[in-house]
Amino acid sequence: MKVKVISRSTDEFTRERSQDLQRVFHNFDPNLRTQEKAVEYQRALNAAKLDKIFARPFIGAMDGHIDAVSCMAKNPNYLKGIFSGSMDGDIRLWDIANSTGSERTGGASETVIAFFFFLSCFRYYHFDVYLLVTTFVGFGNVIEVIRRTVCRFPGHQGAVRGMTASTDGRTLVSCGTDCTVRLWNVPVATIMESGNLSDCSSEPQAVYMGENAYWAVDHQWSGDLFATAGAQVDIWNHNRSQPVSSFKWGTDSVISVRFNPGEPNLLATSARLRVVRAKVYDILVFVHAMHVCWGFSYSSLVSDITYSRTLRAGDRSIMLYDLRVSSPARKLIMRTKTNCISWNPMEPMNFTAANEDCNCYSYDARKLNEAKCVHKDHVSAVMDIDFSPTGREFVTGSYDRTVRIFQYNGGHSREIYHTKRMQRVFCVKFSCDASYVISGSDDTNLRLWKAKASEQLGILLPREQRRHEYNEALKKRYKHLPEVKRIVRHRHLPKPIYKAGVLRRVMIEAERRKDHRRKAHSAPGSIVTEPMRKRRIIKEVE
Repeated sequence: MKVKVISRSTDEFTRERSQDLQRVFHNFDPNLRTQEKAVEYQRALNAAKLDKIFARPFIGAMDGHIDAVSCMAKNPNYLKGIFSGSMDGDIRLWDIANSTGSERTGGASETVIAFFFFLSCFRYYHFDVYLLVTTFVGFGNVIEVIRRTVCRFPGHQGAVRGMTASTDGRTLVSCGTDCTVRLWNVPVATIMESGNLSDCSSEPQAVYMGENAYWAVDHQWSGDLFATAGAQVDIWNHNRSQPVSSFKWGTDSVISVRFNPGEPNLLATSARLRVVRAKVYDILVFVHAMHVCWGFSYSSLVSDITYSRTLRAGDRSIMLYDLRVSSPARKLIMRTKTNCISWNPMEPMNFTAANEDCNCYSYDARKLNEAKCVHKDHVSAVMDIDFSPTGREFVTGSYDRTVRIFQYNGGHSREIYHTKRMQRVFCVKFSCDASYVISGSDDTNLRLWKAKASEQLGILLPREQRRHEYNEALKKRYKHLPEVKRIVRHRHLPKPIYKAGVLRRVMIEAERRKDHRRKAHSAPGSIVTEPMRKRRIIKEVE
């Protein structure tokens, strides 16, 4: 009798160590795996649920400013450093790596706080106990701030409106409402290694005086020039006390400036019309009407004023400048103000504008008459925007007290971050390694977030890395199925933001229905519905 025996090599199944994994053989024949799609779908569903369970994006808050954080700047030559400026003129350098997870000093003060908290349960001690607890808590926070703030600069006499670092990271350029531009020396290596609070410099390296307040500043990606925005756009050199060149187009006040990462001589700005008093404006309009109707002449003071609703709303424009020529290149006039601009570092011809109408608009600098994409979801004005170094996504901060992360070509946000204590967000930045997001808000704090809410920090084992990649591939394959899509898209929102979003969608839908009915009861071709990509654009000027 012949018996067939399954022959197995002992070397293939014997483990060298007890910690080694047992070898498992898989047969990938589709005829034997009839439930492959169902199994993968269930794994994708479980991966989506696990992402929600482990979504802990908030890492820590960095407090120390005594007024609202107005601007931030990254150090391109040092990964851990981040600069922040506040409305009271204070400038600080933070070490992101060592600013979280620090122990709280002053254990005796914690005991006193607990004792007074026990007394606060009684009615007669409430007011005095509140003052004492506030004092001790403030003392504890001061000690903690000293550990987190690496360097503190004297700053400005007024609000700090813009900051940028040089290419080598050794010089910090700041500007403010005190009409000055200041250059600071940043000894990064010495300070970061010591980890102690210190005054970096009692005096700035250089101070450049201007005639008007400055609202923004940006440095070339490769070069020694930097640009300031205010009543006009000024180009400065580190070694000269006067602007190398100046650009001005109309009467707009420039509030944002950004250099192109691919072309050092190209920069983009956003502007707003200067405020004109209502009575003065009405007089100018009346004089202009007299001139149009009866031919009356009027002085040269109002000769450039044109009566139009667009002007009264404001010439809110986006302008492109080329340093190689003496005049601006192009100008895009929009219906609403653009608060900030950010170039895509991987696609230098594209930039995204954070607008006052709660949306962000991505443009191609070669074709400004139409937006490439409209990014929605905010329910209030978008105050700041910054691209990831990878160029695949960007982060926005809004007046609605939220931070959102968008795909570079996505119409809706991928992630939304918010806390109970975070107020209006004035500035946001991506870290230089695209792993973290830093936000500065009206409550005087900087907050550190993970770019991916459920990302596991630290070094991953090879098996863990492969498992994460497998789960991401499953979620990407089954993201359009209802159950997976519902879990991935679900976010917990504060009630005011949720209600504002619902109201905004109702208003947009009502406007759409009204346009549809108006078009249905009009002559064919008399009403043309503009797409959202063109609706906010008035005209392009060259």
